[in-house]
Amino acid sequence: MPRHRIGFWYRLAAVLAKPPLVILFKRDWRGMENIPAHGGFITAINHNSYLDPLAYAHFQYNTGRVPRFLAKSALFKVPVIGRMFHGLQLIPVYRESTDAANAFRAAVSAIDKGECVAFYPEGTLTRDPDQWPMRAKTGAARVALLTKAPVIPVAQWGANAVLPPYAGAKRLRLFPRKTFKVVAGPPVDLSAYYGQEPTAEVLRAATDTIMAAVTELLADVRQEPVPAGRAEQPKGGAAEGLGSADPTDHEADGTDHENDGTGREAGRTKHEADRTGRGSGRTEHENEGNAT
Repeated sequence: MPRHRIGFWYRLAAVLAKPPLVILFKRDWRGMENIPAHGGFITAINHNSYLDPLAYAHFQYNTGRVPRFLAKSALFKVPVIGRMFHGLQLIPVYRESTDAANAFRAAVSAIDKGECVAFYPEGTLTRDPDQWPMRAKTGAARVALLTKAPVIPVAQWGANAVLPPYAGAKRLRLFPRKTFKVVAGPPVDLSAYYGQEPTAEVLRAATDTIMAAVTELLADVRQEPVPAGRAEQPKGGAAEGLGSADPTDHEADGTDHENDGTGREAGRTKHEADRTGRGSGRTEHENEGNAT
């Protein structure tokens, strides 16, 4: 797979992070052939540990298509942190925007330039007691319909056995050595939603289609059936971590300013003007990592 420009800061992060990842954890990686060799695309990833961005980033880095994570735009103004975020080419999300589509303008621009933009659609660590993906927010679907870029579902499992969700550092379990499992699937077919007005219903349906693909991959990784239904978003919960800065965080039901009042079609918005800019069975990992 061709190597794209990675940059100094990303390479520095890789030099620092890869040795402990290789030494401390085993890897079970599948589906790298589904990562596009060229052009912009989106990855949609489940989130069940503060460590799993490292597991996913290691996998994606080795494909030669490094992911660009999302972060709140305000953090880019913080000394030192802002410099590092710029160096790592993180993508600001403008949560203060009254236009939900405009909030993602930097993500749309990155995809237009041929980048991979990584979304954690749940917006936070899963609250599901068995650590299945919960009901997702609509940011990834919104950007996908704006750009018509491929959406690659990614499922991961294993980091939660090392550091369970919402567990403190005292719950860190490095030994016995755990396996980080990451699998990428084929692009999600969202063509049924192209050209439709991005109403709350359309965005919700597209989001559910994306998350169904992620959950099916995770079920295969866990060797368990897909659970019926999804856990709901926590009320009033704030997004946390890379990739979680979804400006629709306050809408637990996903009906936000999703119809943002412009009546625009998904492919027409600011995108054109802005080109400049719950099953009962548990695996061994589950039993180790369940912190709820």
